[in-house]
Amino acid sequence: MNTEVIWQFLATQGVDFGLKVLAALAAWVVGRWIINLAVRLFTRALEAGRKVDSTLSNYLRSILSVLLNIVLILAILDIFGIKTTSFAALLAGAGLAIGTAWGGLLSHFAAGIFMQVLRPFKVGDFVLAGGVTGTVHEIGLFGTTIITPDNVQTIVGNNKIFSETIQNYSTLPVRRVDCVAKVANSVDPLDAIAKLKAAVAAIPNVATTPAPDVEILNFTPEGPLLCVRPYTHTDHYWQVYFDTHRAVVATFGAAGYPVPETPIAPRNR
Repeated sequence: MNTEVIWQFLATQGVDFGLKVLAALAAWVVGRWIINLAVRLFTRALEAGRKVDSTLSNYLRSILSVLLNIVLILAILDIFGIKTTSFAALLAGAGLAIGTAWGGLLSHFAAGIFMQVLRPFKVGDFVLAGGVTGTVHEIGLFGTTIITPDNVQTIVGNNKIFSETIQNYSTLPVRRVDCVAKVANSVDPLDAIAKLKAAVAAIPNVATTPAPDVEILNFTPEGPLLCVRPYTHTDHYWQVYFDTHRAVVATFGAAGYPVPETPIAPRNR
């Protein structure tokens, strides 16, 4: 390394370059502050109007933030003497590489726009989308953030969601809870069904319409297998699911039903 060249650069252009660096840092700090302020004001304006729901509001806020950050970066490049026209020419020269790298992102962006128009779900809905089940936290420019039932934040690409099957558990008023209960062969299944229907109907947050289903699902060597299917809103699904199992245990215990046991086949002599 030629130290003489370095000292000559510092003596002739070092001060100018240092001032540009300081100016760029100041522009970045001030610019980010202005962008955050603009995004907050934009969000408050949308909330004050009350004509845009939270899903679309978050999406528009993301677009505004990205656009303002691009403008800020171009302004910082201009401080170092890289003009916008030169930057555009550089991008045009590398258009093929950039197009290849950004092709996937653009497809996610386009899918996000279609999701905003078609609205298969909104923020707060419990869905199965892109192979992930959970509550929709945010629909972003390129991906959707979903909080899974085990409290893990998962980001799924919008194009993956839009190109696969979407199940929205929050659209309809109630959803079915599927449980099973087995009774011994010595127990009258109709008596067990009557007792279970009354017990399940008394569980909090179980819907009255449709009424809970308790029927014989199939037969096993130990005894009939009953399906126990109450209905509830998706917000109360797991509460009803666990309370239903407790109701089965409590009901069968109070009735004195024996525990189903596998019949022992007689030995051949």
